[in-house]
Amino acid sequence: MRHILGRPRRRLLALLGSAALALGGAVALPGTAQAANVLTNPGFESGGLSPWTCTGNLGSVVSSPVHSGAKALQGAVSSSDNAQCSQTVAVKPNTAYTLSGWVRGSYVYLGVDGGASTWTTSPSAYSQLSVSFTTGASQTSATIYVHGWYAQGSYYADDIQLDGPGGTGGGDTQAPTAPGGLTSTGKSSSSVSLKWNAASDNVGVTAYDVYAGSSQVLSVSGTSATVAGLSPSTSYTFTVKARDAAGNVSPASNSVSVTTDAGTGGGTGFKQAAPYLYEGWGDPPNPATVMSATGVKWFTMAFVLDSGGCNPAWDGSRALTGGVDQTAINQIRSAGGDIVPSFGGWQGSKLGANCSSASALAGALQKVIDAYSLKAIDMDIENTDEFENEAVQARILTALKTVKANNPGLKTIVTFGTSTTGPTYYGNRLIEQAQSLGANIDVFTIMPFDFGGGSDMYGNTVNAADGLKNKLKSTFGWDDATAYSHIGVSGMNGLSDQQENTTPAIWTQIRDWANSHHIARLAYWAVNRDRPCPGGGVVSNCSGISQSNWQFTSITAGFTG
Repeated sequence: MRHILGRPRRRLLALLGSAALALGGAVALPGTAQAANVLTNPGFESGGLSPWTCTGNLGSVVSSPVHSGAKALQGAVSSSDNAQCSQTVAVKPNTAYTLSGWVRGSYVYLGVDGGASTWTTSPSAYSQLSVSFTTGASQTSATIYVHGWYAQGSYYADDIQLDGPGGTGGGDTQAPTAPGGLTSTGKSSSSVSLKWNAASDNVGVTAYDVYAGSSQVLSVSGTSATVAGLSPSTSYTFTVKARDAAGNVSPASNSVSVTTDAGTGGGTGFKQAAPYLYEGWGDPPNPATVMSATGVKWFTMAFVLDSGGCNPAWDGSRALTGGVDQTAINQIRSAGGDIVPSFGGWQGSKLGANCSSASALAGALQKVIDAYSLKAIDMDIENTDEFENEAVQARILTALKTVKANNPGLKTIVTFGTSTTGPTYYGNRLIEQAQSLGANIDVFTIMPFDFGGGSDMYGNTVNAADGLKNKLKSTFGWDDATAYSHIGVSGMNGLSDQQENTTPAIWTQIRDWANSHHIARLAYWAVNRDRPCPGGGVVSNCSGISQSNWQFTSITAGFTG
């Protein structure tokens, strides 16, 4: 749950302990290029990864920080995956090559499979690595790689160069067979999921290139992919080609045409005014009374946590069904409303952090979905155990992708903290991972409070939301309207933990801005506090300011998107 009332914005810096890392290979000074760079897309200026492939789908192309040009590679290292990105190229036997590249991050490695490698410790700016190697007597291909180190945070790489002559005849010249059985397994207004049967090759297939029309849009190592950043109500024709280590490319698979779903303003069409209601704290009011007084229909019910063994329970201690939480839900539904449960929060034992895998987490979410026949779920991703753990971020997003596929029509929401100008580093990573994993999240909700100071809560909220909009545009390729339609705002009424004051007048301004920009969701923390107590401070059952009973809920009920 949240810290007392909200979420402190303070962050602890992880201190890196000493590590003894042993690896082979000699470090060499950069040599004189014997030929043009053998690598393709060495600076990632194409805006895509291809023909690089990255383990765990943890690689992405970013606009900052770069060494040169406009793009660079980011590898989102997790506790179980070093985010290795590699490219296989044709080379000549018995030939000297020099590999170099610019890297940034903790313990970043550059090398060739089965041969030499080099690494750097933890530069805060780009640093050049270089290593030389000689190919074997019959070697006709080499796999170049760059990766980080487990749990050491994201790394960046740019301008990777393999100097030496390209491979010529005498090696593998046989192309793989065409992949078969290409079909679509799902779609939304902005993405299409595909799968196909594996191709065969005399040596081995190393990658599959996905095409939309004549344009290559994705390169993956497996036999499925999700193409994101598409336009609503638009027909796309996809094919897939297989590629081997020598660069031989197969004929195209069968084609499949898919029309993306329509969206309201290019978005999901999902609109929700849903203030938080918490049965475990703060003199919880009768929800039917609040609904009658305000007209609100939805509530965000806090919080579903882990009761042990990846089993969901309200607050981690109250039974999932049959208790006060179900009573409140029954009252809401009897009055014509509905609920979205919030999983996680600031503290407590969270399912995202404690379930052992994405599939186990999806199973826990499914128990709650089944218990209440849910139309939507919210993952409130906070603190160092979930928000600042990129592996847990990926686990949560993968679980959300799973339950969305298994429950047609289910809407998925992720909620996280923000700065006054938009998502922080970990918020940006969450969005980038959602795109990379094809999670198809419906709403990205920011919590614009506990900024650490500042009195302009309207201006700060709008600036933060616009920063989120810009990040969604750059990550998914959306226009303004589509990006806004995937945004949620979850504020805090009255006094925040850090004494910021959102008055009813300011919340009305925020609500009106949300309507005029047609965002997807408006919420606040919490209905328990939607009562007056001027001078009462930051407490659980009132706002600390002068207001009328349920005034913030009434304002929120006026959100229509």
